[in-house]
Amino acid sequence: MNISKILLLCSGCGLLNCLNVNAQRPIIQTKYTADPAPMVYNDTVFLYTTHDEDDAEGFKMQDWLLYTSTDMVNWTDHGVVASLKSFDWVKRDNGAWAEQVVERNGKFYMYCPIHGNGIGVLVSDSPYGPFKDPLGKPLVWQKEHWDDIDPTVFIDEDGQAYMYWGNPNCYYVKLNEDMISYSGDIVKLKETPEHYQEGPWFYKRNGHYYLAFASTCCPEGIGYAMSDSPTGPWKTKGYIMRPTERTRGNHPGIMDYKGKSYVFGLNYDLLKLETNTHYERRSVSVAEMHYNEDGTIQEVPYWADTKLEQIGTFNPFRKVEAETMAWGYGLKTAPNADKSLSVVDVNNGEYICVRGVNFGKNKARCFEVSALPLEGGNLKIRLDAPDGKIVGNVNIPQGNETSKYELYSCEVNAVSGIHDLYLSFEGENNKDLFELDYWKF
Repeated sequence: MNISKILLLCSGCGLLNCLNVNAQRPIIQTKYTADPAPMVYNDTVFLYTTHDEDDAEGFKMQDWLLYTSTDMVNWTDHGVVASLKSFDWVKRDNGAWAEQVVERNGKFYMYCPIHGNGIGVLVSDSPYGPFKDPLGKPLVWQKEHWDDIDPTVFIDEDGQAYMYWGNPNCYYVKLNEDMISYSGDIVKLKETPEHYQEGPWFYKRNGHYYLAFASTCCPEGIGYAMSDSPTGPWKTKGYIMRPTERTRGNHPGIMDYKGKSYVFGLNYDLLKLETNTHYERRSVSVAEMHYNEDGTIQEVPYWADTKLEQIGTFNPFRKVEAETMAWGYGLKTAPNADKSLSVVDVNNGEYICVRGVNFGKNKARCFEVSALPLEGGNLKIRLDAPDGKIVGNVNIPQGNETSKYELYSCEVNAVSGIHDLYLSFEGENNKDLFELDYWKF
């Protein structure tokens, strides 16, 4: 979608945060994502999400995706890490609902609800996958109802792991050290926290146990309860994000990272750029949150009313995957012939924004990009705005049926300091101009 269409839609929808560069927008734009599950590992945020298909009207969810970041604003797409096909016992073609990944003893465990078929578990030696099914059956499946969704797993300081889940009821069970079996009975909470609906997120911080959750629909906010014990009783404390007319759905994911605390959730803000008709096409957002001295959580405004600060700066003097971006609305990502991801659907007027790029002192002299020519066009390197100062231009010629990914380059005018980088795409028409694999200065 080119920029003129975006501006037209913004004026028609009256969506203030579309034009307000200070508003916090969804962090992923190339796909519809939901049910964020962050995990910090080796100083990197691994954000696992569900995936709403582009043509979804109701829930149409078939796989799970992964994104990573080290600065909270620029996110790298790693594509599909697991799907319904990862479970041989699953015959459904829909129902890949809210997952969570945890690490234990060097292995990574993904807990996946298959709506109507219980909760499965996948295991990998790497947070990037591949994830494999060690059981060949569900870990939990209470066949008498469909409550078994939205698992959240936490390993306590004494080594005991717990899994909570459920809609509209809330359950927990103690997982064994192998993380793929459990001991004791499944326990149904006698009293669920006030406003609890689904999507629990269980964690511990400074001696307090927290159960955050999507609050009763509709609209939904993010509520939370606290306890002195991992098994309750739970006392509702209020909202992390209060329900408003802008929060039709939600699902929390919470973490501490580099000295700050963050809450992830979801909204329909990207969908609203295109239509006022409601579809289940959601987008993940994140905001910084703060705790009071007694451990309670200060309410967070709606996502678009917050501003997310970058942690550190971005190094451009290395191979950067093109699917790394802070903003790239209208673009898509897809596997290429080498089965790595590329940025596709590149049209006239679109751009990739990478925030907080540190060029140092007159270090940027040359830019190169790996691209597959299609209709051909120009990649203009701009600073600080989509129409900002041009410091370089790469011409990518028209391709043909034998075209392959090749390196294209240009000289760069002297650039110093820290800037937001815009790779802007221009061509003679609105057909696909080229595909992008990676770039570097």
